[in-house]
Amino acid sequence: MFTTGANIEGRPPSTGFKTADAEKNAGSGSEIHHEVASLSSSGHGDKTHRTLRSRHIQLIGIGGTIGTALYVQIGKGLLNGGPASLFLAFTIWCTFILAVTMCMAEMVTYLPISSPFIRFAGRYVDEAFGFAAGWNFFIFEAAMVPFEITACNVIIHYWSDAVPVGGIIAITLVIYGLVNLLAVKWYGETEFWAALGKFLLIVGLLIFTFVVMVGGNPLGDRFGFRYWKEPGAFTELYYTGSLGRWLGFLQCLIQASFTIAGPDYVAMAAGEAENPRVVMPRAFNAVFYRLTAFFVLGSLAVGILVPYNDAEMALAFSSGAPGAAASPYVVAMNRLKIRVLPDIVNAMVLTAAFSAGNSYVYCASRSLYGLALEGKAPKVLTKCSRAGVPYYCVLIVLCIGLLAFLQVSNNAAVVLSWFVSLVTASQLINYSVTCIAYLRWYSALKAQGISRDSLPYKGLLQPYVGWYGLCGCFVMTFVGGYTVFLPGMWDVPTFLFSYTMVGVCPVLFVGWKLLKKTKFYKAAEIDLYKNLDEVEEYQANYVPVPPR
Repeated sequence: MFTTGANIEGRPPSTGFKTADAEKNAGSGSEIHHEVASLSSSGHGDKTHRTLRSRHIQLIGIGGTIGTALYVQIGKGLLNGGPASLFLAFTIWCTFILAVTMCMAEMVTYLPISSPFIRFAGRYVDEAFGFAAGWNFFIFEAAMVPFEITACNVIIHYWSDAVPVGGIIAITLVIYGLVNLLAVKWYGETEFWAALGKFLLIVGLLIFTFVVMVGGNPLGDRFGFRYWKEPGAFTELYYTGSLGRWLGFLQCLIQASFTIAGPDYVAMAAGEAENPRVVMPRAFNAVFYRLTAFFVLGSLAVGILVPYNDAEMALAFSSGAPGAAASPYVVAMNRLKIRVLPDIVNAMVLTAAFSAGNSYVYCASRSLYGLALEGKAPKVLTKCSRAGVPYYCVLIVLCIGLLAFLQVSNNAAVVLSWFVSLVTASQLINYSVTCIAYLRWYSALKAQGISRDSLPYKGLLQPYVGWYGLCGCFVMTFVGGYTVFLPGMWDVPTFLFSYTMVGVCPVLFVGWKLLKKTKFYKAAEIDLYKNLDEVEEYQANYVPVPPR
């Protein structure tokens, strides 16, 4: 996906990475040099520490990609569109996420700083654009924290209702606080092991699907692709005939657009990654394999295991059954009389929910920190602990997480679900922002005579890939609430849930633009070198510690 380039034209030759001889000559002082390099800031005023290692970054990418939606909510797509619609929708949307990943990877590997794509929006397009983009991303990530805490509570109640709701929420918040307020390496370690569990679960479920479909189950039923034929590969939604099948596919595509993620979680760790120009490209490249293995094959497996008209799955969703009860995998296990495995799946889904919430705390706090570094949030938020953690930002996010206590009351739980629904379009807006920032950056490189071949890494087929990602994400931002425009289906809450952030972002943009009198940068005016010296100095001084 990426090709290695040379040094940046118009700049002093980058000292880049030390050769093997240089590392050897470093002798016994290598550990000292490594320690100094790892703690150097990634930008002016940035006091975070580069202590996340390659294995942390790789697994953080997996942790951010896989959530409970891949195991449980994916069943709704099957009910709405059928197995073929689900598989096609997830496959098609993966190509758009891959396009966004390629845009993000090229910019972030060039300038791996804290909250990179948020800050790039302000630097490469317009400071007001960066303000709107940054707060959009923060609001989305912060709103998802109480949602995932609530998900943990619901999953635990799959086994028993004896555990009090408030106790589960309090314990989860305390653990999030400990993990995120200690040195960032502890966040990295936590995500490493949690994400490893997610990885093993989805791989295990894919193997389970293959084994049972060829007859390896207690019933000895070799069902193969039976459910693609009976009841069928496509189902109708809202209308009959071709229109109904098209709307079923569209509903699956909408679900895919809110389910599939990944590159933004990798990018947010860039400012705290050790040796980022080597580590980050590997992590971004791995997004392609994760998209293929987890989402494409996962959507295929679900359609193999369960028919779209399965009564148990439909009842589980309609009744709000706790935990993994509505998961197509659990439904298939129950049908095939397989014991114990449903409990194991529920336990691993609990790990997935916890890990997702942990990632949201990290990303929300770092996005707020990035806004503060750029002067778009109070300066006090740039304060970091001795371990390099922006503790004020983390505490603010944890305070927002207290909204999870609304779950204690049934009526308040409805308010929480509304709150989360209001930010559903934020992720797509964020991806559109990334593509716009990339296209402006691409134009700046061209206008300032900098060859993309000279960049540390170069994405393929640009700028066409950037335009492809932008068109897909921008269109789907408005498609998400299409049902309210169907005859007789107008619903004010649904309209607000679908389009609130679409309206809020322009207000943020216009408000900051009027307040600060910002301007849209011409390609020749865009500053491509801000913070670059700090990154190159870090790379020049970086000497890896030999593996133990």
